[in-house]
Amino acid sequence: MILTPIEIILLSILVFCLLVQLYYVLFVHLKLANAVVEDVPTIARKPLSVVVCARNEVANLGEYLPTLMTQNYPEYEVVVVNDRSWDGTEELLEQMAKKYSNLKVVKVLDNDKFLAGKKFAVTMGIKAAKYDWLVFTDADCTPASDNWLMSMQQPADEHTEILLGYSPYLKRRSLLNALIRFETFFTAVNYLGFALKGMPYMGVGRNMAYKKALFFKNKGFAAHMHIPSGDDDLFVNAHASKYNTEIRLNMDSHVWSEPNRTWGGYLRQKKRHFGAGKLYKAKHKFILSLQIVMQFMFYGSFAACMFFSREAQYMAGAILLLSIVIRCFVYPKLLKRLNYGDLRWWFPILDILLFLFLTLNGFLAMFGKKKVNWK
Repeated sequence: MILTPIEIILLSILVFCLLVQLYYVLFVHLKLANAVVEDVPTIARKPLSVVVCARNEVANLGEYLPTLMTQNYPEYEVVVVNDRSWDGTEELLEQMAKKYSNLKVVKVLDNDKFLAGKKFAVTMGIKAAKYDWLVFTDADCTPASDNWLMSMQQPADEHTEILLGYSPYLKRRSLLNALIRFETFFTAVNYLGFALKGMPYMGVGRNMAYKKALFFKNKGFAAHMHIPSGDDDLFVNAHASKYNTEIRLNMDSHVWSEPNRTWGGYLRQKKRHFGAGKLYKAKHKFILSLQIVMQFMFYGSFAACMFFSREAQYMAGAILLLSIVIRCFVYPKLLKRLNYGDLRWWFPILDILLFLFLTLNGFLAMFGKKKVNWK
């Protein structure tokens, strides 16, 4: 069997990309898979404030807000920021405020003096919060358990200022839903896994917590107020460290969310996230970009090998099979731990589909219109 120089180069690239991928699989994701899941605390340490921003969310608030108001936690408040809604949100919140004494409603009005957007709404909610420990979620989210706040309360270690939770999407019968949940899974194993390694770089606003004092000490979102996204990941990226950040994995700490039902809505959501990623710290952009580039080169070199000799095709196929087999020992456990066990037999196919979709979305984000609203 004699390979041509170009076949040797392509196979060498394929092997190199596999080795880099194995770093993420075996030294980041496997660490998360083997992490001990913490127990749910049985007592509350300190009072806390839950902050929820809502813009035209009357249906979601009516369905999900009661689950926030009836948590198994002795002293807490829920601060809902009504961000210029016109769909009946204001009237619904007025009714709920009469029913729940620990519900505080903040209303944002249209005002040309202020830069409207979710970051302004979040800031208003934080200012209105009574307690120092802030837990964040969205109007279309519901906790997995009545013990959610027990799990997301301020840790005993006073040095901990940021707590990163996990928020899976609800299952629906569609390819888009499977793709969204799979993308959410990989985003989660990345940010939770790297946080375990002492390199926290992002969190999701559907389920995270931090100290109010940390927010004001660092002037809130002032450094990136000019872009619509990043109220969650950019804040964590700027202020989280291996010394002040913890994660939560137990099932009670999860928060379920309703996913996008249309491809257009999902594209707009990823476009917002793409813009925020440009402002990550250099080391974080490097590790995330390297992961994407290696995946691109891996599948690209594999596809190129299919146009050469049968020997090159067999060797490329063997390398691809080795990659799948190794990941089969890591990801099924993680998928089950993160509430996506039904996807464990589909991950090789979804991995390729997600790669193609995110590559397309990256090009659309670079050449499309820049202005994106949060709602």
